[in-house]
Amino acid sequence: MASTAAGKQRIPKVAKVKNKAPAEVQITAEQLLREAKERELELLPPPPKQKITDEEELNDYKLKKRKGFEDNIRKNRTVISNWIKYAQWEESLKEIQRARSIYERALDVDHRNITLWLKYAEMEMKSRQVNHARNIWDRAITILPRVNQFWYKYTYMEEMLGNVAGCRQAFERWMEWEPDEQAWHSYINFELRYKEVKNWIKYARFEEKHGYIAHSRKVYERAVEFFGEEHVDENLFVAFAKFEETQKEFERVRVIYKYALDRIPKHQAQELFKYYTMFEKKFGDRRGIEDVIVSKRRFQYEEEVKANPHNYDAWFDYLRLVENDADPDTVREVYERAIANMPPIQEKRHWKRYIYLWINYALYEELEVKFTFAKIWLLYAQFEIRQKNLQGARKVMGTAIGKCPKNKLLKGYIELELQLREFDRCRKLYEKYLEFSPENCTTWIKFAELETILGDMERARGIFELAIGQPRLDMPEVLWKSYIDFEIEQEEFGNTRNLYKRLLQRTQHVKVWISYAKFELSIDGPDRLQRCRQIFEEANKSMRNCEEKEERLMLLESWSDFEKEFGSESTIERVRKLLPEKVKKRRKLTAEDGSDAGWEEYYDYIFPEDAANQPNLKLLAMAKMWKRQQIVNEEVVPEIAPGAEEATSSSSSPSPPPSTSDEVAAPPENDSDRNAAAEAEQEKTYDDRDDDDSSSESDSDDEDDGKKKKEEEEEKPSGDEDKD
Repeated sequence: MASTAAGKQRIPKVAKVKNKAPAEVQITAEQLLREAKERELELLPPPPKQKITDEEELNDYKLKKRKGFEDNIRKNRTVISNWIKYAQWEESLKEIQRARSIYERALDVDHRNITLWLKYAEMEMKSRQVNHARNIWDRAITILPRVNQFWYKYTYMEEMLGNVAGCRQAFERWMEWEPDEQAWHSYINFELRYKEVKNWIKYARFEEKHGYIAHSRKVYERAVEFFGEEHVDENLFVAFAKFEETQKEFERVRVIYKYALDRIPKHQAQELFKYYTMFEKKFGDRRGIEDVIVSKRRFQYEEEVKANPHNYDAWFDYLRLVENDADPDTVREVYERAIANMPPIQEKRHWKRYIYLWINYALYEELEVKFTFAKIWLLYAQFEIRQKNLQGARKVMGTAIGKCPKNKLLKGYIELELQLREFDRCRKLYEKYLEFSPENCTTWIKFAELETILGDMERARGIFELAIGQPRLDMPEVLWKSYIDFEIEQEEFGNTRNLYKRLLQRTQHVKVWISYAKFELSIDGPDRLQRCRQIFEEANKSMRNCEEKEERLMLLESWSDFEKEFGSESTIERVRKLLPEKVKKRRKLTAEDGSDAGWEEYYDYIFPEDAANQPNLKLLAMAKMWKRQQIVNEEVVPEIAPGAEEATSSSSSPSPPPSTSDEVAAPPENDSDRNAAAEAEQEKTYDDRDDDDSSSESDSDDEDDGKKKKEEEEEKPSGDEDKD
């Protein structure tokens, strides 16, 4: 069987070439290929088309193709085209997640392949996966920042998406790598396409940084002119205002802010209002800050009336604002604009609010612009009285108070009723007056005086109680004084004391204490002096922590006058010891910029009670004075003439005796000696006061002084150390 098969398969004999000489016509390989192409010798028939009818066949097809792609990748991982074909095939099947996985595997093999990054990002962009595309571009420019194609594609994608800020950020990152000239031109063209204000501001700051102030201002002015009123931007005006603020051109800053606020819509000018307010707080006055707030509210109302011209409530609020703050011409202009918006329908319900615009306009012209009516109304009422028309006069005054209630009108009406002896009407008018102006103390006092004249003391007292209970009064001290005088006139001394105590709970003013003491002194009684003295003591105790030392001195002087007139020697001496000592002091002055402005001399009061809380202060001052006197004695003694030494030694005083000799009375030559002598003389007041006090004290006080002197002698070395 095998032999038969071998016999059937005969091996052909190799033809022997007899003539091995080259042919006359040589045929090249190119000619052979061209001839084969022309004859289509190697043309293979197309493969049969495969039709997939069910899901199982589709899965088999996918499995077969994926196995083929995986085999190709396994054979040669470095051929990136196999990876790209595989991913594109998956993309054609809408298998984006599988395609993304294939690209990630390919990047693990060769992450520096530019084509791979481009195909990967284009796939994400085609499938509208914007955030995935951004991440891929961001990874690509981070790994390969010198490949300009990535940057161009990235910025183009952001610009197409309308993300101008993201595109600018990408350009900024690109410019940090200092690319070629074409990249910079692309960035410039991008900014020119969108006409960004930022470039103008950078240009102006560049000029300012190099000292060209006029050029910088011109750049800002060109920018404002370039954008015009249609494309205004608040950032440009804020930068322009800050520039002028650094140049101390505050009036120009205000003009810029006001110009911008007049042209930028309210909802786009939040930052502008904020910086304008900050500027006025730093460099403006109260009026400027109020103008900013009023301007902001005016913009709000302007936006409301522009949105709906028939919103009469907005017009009323707007007019109320301008009436309080603007000039008459501006108010008239707003009124004219408001009344020009007539209701579109001839129905009464639409005209109810509109008609009040005309009424308010007429009242404004009548009351605010032309004249005030108080005097004319009063003259009109007096004319009616002269015509014996009392009801007409009352009607006129009632109409006047209803239209324009003023203090002058109310006072005139009350005087009229008082002359007519209509006290019930006066009471009602006073009640209306106090409803209109509850802080007017004069009205409360007049009302109480009226009740006092009528003999109704309880009613007058109730009026005073209501008055002092008001949260705000224009002259509270006058009201309290009137109430106290009223109780004193009624000889209700217990009520008066309670009033003084209630008043002292509200204020600790020295005049209140003095008035309280004088009141107790004016009452006849055996214990009036004791009561008065007790009040002075309480006042002195309560005013120890008072910063105003002049008020405390005023209290002690009043107390001293009282003791001189009614007290004994012991009480007079006691008050005299409480009187302060007037000393001259120096304090350091500081200028507004924080630098030293020299020293200032002023007078201060040292109260013995305050000095008693610091026992070492007096001892230290005496030790320093003793040391300075010793230094003066040592300097003066060597200069005394020999004939005067005996007189000097026989003198018991520590200081040299007075002499006409120039050598003996020679002043210290250096400045330090002069300063020491001056300070010694300045502090002698402490010793003088101490000597006076010791002469008037008892024997027990002398023993205490002896102990103090021993302590002073022990403390003298420590005083010298402090001085050194």
